[in-house]
Amino acid sequence: MQLSKKTYTGYREYPEKILQFGEGNFLRAFVDWFFQELNNSGKFSGSVVAVQPIAHGMADMLNEQDGLYTLYLRGLKDGKPESKHATMDVISRAINPYADFAAYLKTAENPEMRYVISNTTEAGIAYDENDEPTMTPPNSFPAKLAVWLNHRYKTFNGDASKGIHIIPCELIDKNADNLKRIILQLASKWSLEEGFVNWLNSACTFSNTLVDRIVPGYPRERITEITEELGYEDKQVVEAEPFHLWVIEAPESLQQELQFPSLGLDVKYVPDMSPYRTRKVRILNGAHTTLVPVAYLYGLDTVRESVEHEVVGKFLKDAIYDEIIPTLDLPKEELEQFAADVIDRFRNPYIKHLLMSISLNSWSKFETRVLPSVLEYIKRKGEIPQKLAFSLAATIAFYKGKRGEEAINLNDDAPLIELLKTAWAKYDGTDESFEDVVTEVLGFERNWKTNLNKVEGLTAAVTKHLTNIEKLGMQKAIETV
Repeated sequence: MQLSKKTYTGYREYPEKILQFGEGNFLRAFVDWFFQELNNSGKFSGSVVAVQPIAHGMADMLNEQDGLYTLYLRGLKDGKPESKHATMDVISRAINPYADFAAYLKTAENPEMRYVISNTTEAGIAYDENDEPTMTPPNSFPAKLAVWLNHRYKTFNGDASKGIHIIPCELIDKNADNLKRIILQLASKWSLEEGFVNWLNSACTFSNTLVDRIVPGYPRERITEITEELGYEDKQVVEAEPFHLWVIEAPESLQQELQFPSLGLDVKYVPDMSPYRTRKVRILNGAHTTLVPVAYLYGLDTVRESVEHEVVGKFLKDAIYDEIIPTLDLPKEELEQFAADVIDRFRNPYIKHLLMSISLNSWSKFETRVLPSVLEYIKRKGEIPQKLAFSLAATIAFYKGKRGEEAINLNDDAPLIELLKTAWAKYDGTDESFEDVVTEVLGFERNWKTNLNKVEGLTAAVTKHLTNIEKLGMQKAIETV
């Protein structure tokens, strides 16, 4: 028996108010969960039309189950494992515009349609010079949306009350600003009416966002167990952690319409999301990047065992609380609570997060996630943050390509791999050659956008830590910090 309207007795039908570009795991476990909660509270009455943004997707599979799916939230609550699930009926249907463009365009004619949500990956919000308004559909997401918005504008003769709140969730900075810029660029290229541009600017809103929830997705390994527990087959089951954060630069009108915070949900309506983005990048992402080379060379393999390890776990917590948090400008209590939540998330017993899966492109990650904390710490404290410097040294050691006798599968830009290979090939076992390796790495301006050897004391600190790691081994070297 498969999940559907016929088999789910609690099914509820709502008017379609949300057009959602993306039918994958993240949106169904994050945004759609928010709207489901709002529906459940009686403070909203609306459903989602999920649009498949690429030619091959899951629209047909969703429609086979009438948009229904089961969401499992699994993680730690008050330090104890908790798993709960619910059937989600917030999606009314899914549309594949590559198979039925008319049905896609028809949704623009719905007077109750009010919101556009998207998560089309980081590469989704991009300008494609080959897009034309006559294509069915155009290639890019911005072009698909531009055609849809123009159709709505024409259908309602520019009625301002039929404007749309556009809330992209792609993981790029200023996602809404970039999306709007591209749509206006397309409107100009396509010579769309001036009235459409005016309607877009005055009747529609574009809200930058920051989203945060780990979504492992379809639980393939335990689907037999889930089917037995549910009593029916669900091909669209999705798993996520309980933690959630949605920061939205929302106009007052959107805040009044979508009262997520009134339900106790962690949705923050803010005039500027930059501090929250910085907090997430520096603490959550920065902690991952700081941890990986240290923990892996110590002999560990997963995030959870690393955080729970007496030595490595303490190293990471000290790095966060002593060297990252002091560089941020939000209230200390708020930053420390977020850090505590991050540590709990890393300890989630239901998520097996391999260190090697996070190690991809470690150098660019260090530059964006950790280096800003290093430089800000030096600026504010006048000294080197030793644990972050130790992680940088560990990253250099990691890219030597060996953990004991085991080869490390390095995955990064070819020039960086070649740089590290060349630098380590020159190493002759002397203390001076350690400094040569460090100097070469810190001087690679293509990655750092500057020569880090010019940062007073940094080359010496990283050299000292790299020497300890190589001569003493990670398990002894970490004790020095």
